[in-house]
Amino acid sequence: MLDAPVAVFGAGISGRASAALVANLGGRAVIYDRVGGDDNQTEFKSADHKLALVSPGFSPSHDWVVAARSAGMVCLTELDFAALLWRGEVVAITGTNGKSTLTEFLAYALNEAGKDAFAVGNIGNAFSTVVLEREGGAPDSIALCEVSSFQAEMLSHFRADAAIWTNFAEDHLERHGSMSAYFLAKWRLFERTIGGQVLAGSSVARAAENYGQSLPEGSVIETEDPAGDVLLRGTVFDDQPYLENFLLAAAWWRVAGLREQALYAAAQSFKLGSHRMSIVGLIDGVTWWDDSKATNFHATEAALIRFANPVVLIAGGKSKGGDVEGFVARIKSRVKHVLLIGESRNILATLLGAAAVPHHVCEDLAEAIARAAEAAKPGDDVLLSPAFSSLDQFSGYAERGETFTKLVQRRSPGERP
Repeated sequence: MLDAPVAVFGAGISGRASAALVANLGGRAVIYDRVGGDDNQTEFKSADHKLALVSPGFSPSHDWVVAARSAGMVCLTELDFAALLWRGEVVAITGTNGKSTLTEFLAYALNEAGKDAFAVGNIGNAFSTVVLEREGGAPDSIALCEVSSFQAEMLSHFRADAAIWTNFAEDHLERHGSMSAYFLAKWRLFERTIGGQVLAGSSVARAAENYGQSLPEGSVIETEDPAGDVLLRGTVFDDQPYLENFLLAAAWWRVAGLREQALYAAAQSFKLGSHRMSIVGLIDGVTWWDDSKATNFHATEAALIRFANPVVLIAGGKSKGGDVEGFVARIKSRVKHVLLIGESRNILATLLGAAAVPHHVCEDLAEAIARAAEAAKPGDDVLLSPAFSSLDQFSGYAERGETFTKLVQRRSPGERP
C-alpha cells in the first residue's frame, strides 16, 4: 500500500500524526483538507492513491471517503493504522461523558504502579504519535485509547484487549442522525474487542437492551447511585459524576489482576484535567467555575447536580442536535439566571422564556461574564458549563475555557460591570 502516495484526510492532530507515521515507514503522505494551507491539497484525486487514512472529522458519507471507496481504495481510520503497528496492549475507553477522565486516570494509575502506559486517541494525543515515538511499543506497554463515536464507527483493523463504555446519553445527533445510530457507532468498539473483556456502565446496559444488543455476563457495572467509599474521601472520585469513572476503573483493574491498593493510592493524588469543574476565581464572595468541557446536555446536568443551590449559568454554543426543550425542562430548577452565548442562544432564550427562567442573550463570552457578575450575589456560583460545542466561536473547548479564565481573573475584587 505504501508503493503509492497515501492520502490523508484532515490536517488536524490525527491527520498530521498519520502522515508522520507514513513517512517513518518510508512512504509519502499527501494531506487533503479543504481549509488548505501548509501545502495541503483541497481537491482529492483518488487515481493517485491506493490507501486513505481518515481523520475522525470525516464521516463515512463524506464525498472524499465515498470517492475513495468507489475507486477501490482501502480506507483506514487513524486508530486502525496505528493499531496495526502497536505491539502492546490496548484498553479502549468510550462513553458520552467521562471517557477523558477515565482514560487519564487509568494511564496515571498504571504509571504510578510502574507500568509503561500512555493515554492516546480522542484525548488529544494521537495513537500514531505514540506508535512513532515508542517505535511500536513493547509487548507489555499499554495504550489507554479514548475512542469517540466519530472514531469508532469506521473501525476495521483496530482491536482492543479490553473496552470500557462509561455511559450513554444524547449527543452528536448532528453527525449520527438518531440515538440508535449513535449507539451502534459506539457499539462498534465492543465488536472490535475480539476475545477481550468488555465493561459497561448502567446506562449503557439499558441502551443495549433498547437497541437489541446483548452484553456478556458480568460485564455490567452498577454506576448509578452507588454507595460512597470512605477510601475515596477527599479525592475527585468522592461523588458523582467522577465516582462512576472510579467504579469502572476498579472493575478493569481487578480483571487485569492488579493490586487494588495501588489504584486507591493513585486516586488520592490524581487531579482532573483542565476545564472540568475547576474554580478559576473567588470575587466579591462569588465563586467562578470553568466546566468548558461540558459540550452536551448530560455533562451540564451532571455539573449542576453538584451544587446545593441554583447557579448563575453561562451556556450555549454550536448545536449537536438533540432535545433542547427537554434539556431546559431538566435544568430550570437548578439555575437562577442563564447567560446565553453562541449559535444556540436564541433557541435557548425562547425555551427559557417559556419556562420562566431569567436569562439574557449575550453577544459573546465577555458580555456573558459581565452580565453574570451583575446577576450573582455573595455566596453564589457562576458556572461556565455550555452544554454545546465551542466550534461556533472558538477552536475548541480548551480555548473557550482559557478565554473564560482570563476574563474572570482580570476582574479585581469589588469590580462591577
